[in-house]
Amino acid sequence: MKLAYLSHFKINTILIVIALFFTACKKGGSTDPAPVLKPLATLGLYQYTDNTNKRIFIPISQIGSQQVTYFGIFDTGSSGLTMDANGLIPASMITANGIQFTGDSINVNGITITNRTATVSYGDLTGSTKEFGNLAYAPITIGNSAGTVTTKRIAFFLYYKIVDGTGKQLPQHSADVFGVGPGNGSGFSYAAIESPLNGFALPTGVTSGFKLAKLSSPFTTQGDFVRNLLTIGLVPDDLATTSGFVMHPLSSYTTGGYSPNIPATITYGSTSTAALVLFDTGAPSVTVIENSKETKALGRLPANTDVTITTNKGFVYKYTTTSTGNLTEIQNPNITGDYRSILSINFFVDNQMLTNYSGHIIGLKN
Repeated sequence: MKLAYLSHFKINTILIVIALFFTACKKGGSTDPAPVLKPLATLGLYQYTDNTNKRIFIPISQIGSQQVTYFGIFDTGSSGLTMDANGLIPASMITANGIQFTGDSINVNGITITNRTATVSYGDLTGSTKEFGNLAYAPITIGNSAGTVTTKRIAFFLYYKIVDGTGKQLPQHSADVFGVGPGNGSGFSYAAIESPLNGFALPTGVTSGFKLAKLSSPFTTQGDFVRNLLTIGLVPDDLATTSGFVMHPLSSYTTGGYSPNIPATITYGSTSTAALVLFDTGAPSVTVIENSKETKALGRLPANTDVTITTNKGFVYKYTTTSTGNLTEIQNPNITGDYRSILSINFFVDNQMLTNYSGHIIGLKN
């Protein structure tokens, strides 16, 4: 009603402003900014040490329909989740000889267990840990009260028994491994067990992968929860040349899929050797440099030895050994049966890493 009392001048002014507004819209289109892409989630991890070894653990809060409180070893050196069956399925199904049921598969607590069995090994010829179990499928929820996210239904390894190199059976859930490497588990030739972090439905424009921030120091015997260490889902800024990450395209193989091993040159003291380097959060204390020209069976580098790793894409990492830290062994692959040089979790205290599952790339940043 008040518009009826506006002067002729004011009405004309309003009409001119409206006309200019619509003209501007027609020429320039929408002026709304493009939506900002965000990663799927950013979660915390637990950092733990027993004063010799360091570990980072990811909380797992549900498997299938079974709510749990488990902690998987966050492992960049392997691919796929392995989980102890105890606490997930009825104890009556678990025997010394395997998980017992009839038929090709069974669904228990939202977990599909198949009759496909395998053995998964961690280690080399000098010592290994073995898990015995079945191929299984279920959605997995990771995180805790600080935030959770749930995968699609993914393949994982459900084990009923775990033994060390001497054949001694280890305690339940003592080696639940959350492998986030870019390949697939080699325990089954007929099914790929991939990283659980490659099992999410992502928004358009967000790339399947993760970023691991620099780990905080020190690690504690209490196992402190450290927020915002793990980012799930990569946005364009993560993959841009301005991100600071040195990107390393990965090679694919018939067995195991894309390999996380990166060609590099390693220099220790006055010795240099070509290497395929695995940056491995699952190696808790000792870096291993494989050199076939070394005649010693095993040998630990003395304190105050300078070590330099230079990848084929120019990423450089340097450290100096001490009597209690940056422990490094020189091994001969003809003895260990493992040709990879493995950088321990100490690398991640000073550096960042990302893995692009879609593009088959590992990025390193220091």
